Amino acid sequence: MANITIIPGRIVKKMKPMHGGGQPPLIGMDLLYSFHYLTEAGIPFSRLHDVGGAYGGGRFVDIPNIFRDFEADENDPANYDFTFTDYLLKALIDAGVEPYYRLGITIENQAFIKPYHTFPPKDPEKWARICEHIIRHYTEGWADGFEYKIRYWEIWNEPEVQDKMMWCGTDEAYYNLYTVTAKHLKSCFPHLKIGGYASCGFYAVAPEKVIDPTTHLPGTIPPSDHENNLMHFFYGFFAYIKEHNAPIDFFSWHSYADVSRVAVMDEWLHGELEKLGYGGLETHLNEWNPYPLEYGTAHHSAEVTAMMIALQHGHTDACMIYDMRTNDAPYCPLFDIKTRKPIHAYYALVAFNQLYRLGQQVKSVSDNDRLYALAASDGEHHALLVANLTGERQPLTIEGLDLSRARFYELSDSGTLAWAPNADAIDNNAVFLIEV
Repeated sequence: MANITIIPGRIVKKMKPMHGGGQPPLIGMDLLYSFHYLTEAGIPFSRLHDVGGAYGGGRFVDIPNIFRDFEADENDPANYDFTFTDYLLKALIDAGVEPYYRLGITIENQAFIKPYHTFPPKDPEKWARICEHIIRHYTEGWADGFEYKIRYWEIWNEPEVQDKMMWCGTDEAYYNLYTVTAKHLKSCFPHLKIGGYASCGFYAVAPEKVIDPTTHLPGTIPPSDHENNLMHFFYGFFAYIKEHNAPIDFFSWHSYADVSRVAVMDEWLHGELEKLGYGGLETHLNEWNPYPLEYGTAHHSAEVTAMMIALQHGHTDACMIYDMRTNDAPYCPLFDIKTRKPIHAYYALVAFNQLYRLGQQVKSVSDNDRLYALAASDGEHHALLVANLTGERQPLTIEGLDLSRARFYELSDSGTLAWAPNADAIDNNAVFLIEV
């Protein structure tokens, strides 16, 4: 038996954008065919990393795709190719999705053969000025550009990745690039949010043993020797930017672990930033996907739902699942790679959006740690989202809402968010959305 108690009048905090996504679902010749799904799910952000295939498809977003000759004059608009990125950003804006712009490069998974763009820029100051002009193009109209509201500008991605896939330089070379770029961009755009560094994550602080051993769920990324490098890089980064007085408006990080481990990482990161003198800094889990090999299953969608619930309760300010593409298993958790239609986890984001639209998280308590519950209200309308990861079917009692006039929806093996007659029990790996 599981019990959930809701106090609709007790506001906890604002609902946070936990249901953002990675690169948008570009498809074949008709690039924008699936963008309406983003609008319909209320997706708040699309993080622009790995856009359009390897090396950004040679056309989108990445600095080497937009400014192709690093020896050229960075002040001359003729030396920039904004064409495809203009097309993409306009489509996102039109779909009601705010671009979250990664200034840097796409991962080069075959860097062990030869890396192309993962070397540190030869001139960090010039690289920073190139970033400046890209921002001016999209927010101030420079070079026949736009005046979009794009708040977040992220400097590089996972520079601590080994094997040269994201960064061929030393740790200190990245710290310097970040410092030079952040100082320059904040001097030009004090109203925008500049940050990084899109950390690979903190698996060392959340070993697998924190998972309930009775669940026997496969797929969690295990600890590895790489963890020591990740932690060393993290502490080195904050020591360097503090010493050099570099600005940072948000810290971004990644994880492919399950919700149990990510909740530990979230709590650890919050406490560690306070110790380092960065208490209150925005944190974004802007690349995540629990059990990616299980995408398209009820368990995966329950994990996705539980993650958004746990981090809404926690400290993370925004999340972007990796990712929203339609054609590259297993990193396309929202769409079927054959039909390009939404699957389980997409409807988890749809369900979360129903709470997000209400505006305020209100008090809710579950008496089972693996039955994740979240309630929201706008003062008149209320909603409850529940994900069952207990390992078994749970008889369910809900207190605090007038269920006689409630609408019940269930996301289970069906892969869609369908009407359900009641909520007196919830199957393992099922998700309930209840609206009153």
